[in-house]
Amino acid sequence: MNISFVRTADLKRAASITFDNMRVYYQQFAPEWDVSKVFEATLELENYDILFQQQVIGVMRLQFNDDCCVLRDLQIIESAKNKGIGSASLNEAKRRTLNANLNTLTLRVFKSSPAVALHKRNGFVIQSEDERFFNMIAEIS
Repeated sequence: MNISFVRTADLKRAASITFDNMRVYYQQFAPEWDVSKVFEATLELENYDILFQQQVIGVMRLQFNDDCCVLRDLQIIESAKNKGIGSASLNEAKRRTLNANLNTLTLRVFKSSPAVALHKRNGFVIQSEDERFFNMIAEIS
């Protein structure tokens, strides 16, 4: 599979991908959010374009803390889903976590998101939860 990850050059395009994918959640839980707010919220993160066959088909955002890496966002456009790209992206996040000399990767996902199954298939377990979210963790070695 020809997937690569490169630093995002166009953060506004990346914000648009996120907003389009998350629109249903924003409408339900954060109606004041728009593309510009997504853009602002992601400026300080490590943003990576996900390329498949040399086309940008998604974005992955990481945040490195002293004790873990946080997968802040993984968004893949609809036409590229169910092709193994999500699993490949999670493996890349794990690789980058290890390269940072960390062994814990965490994420937060809406309970109603189909991505929950993807994360479980890729070694994440539910660490805690609240009304809307699962906080998930994967120990990496």
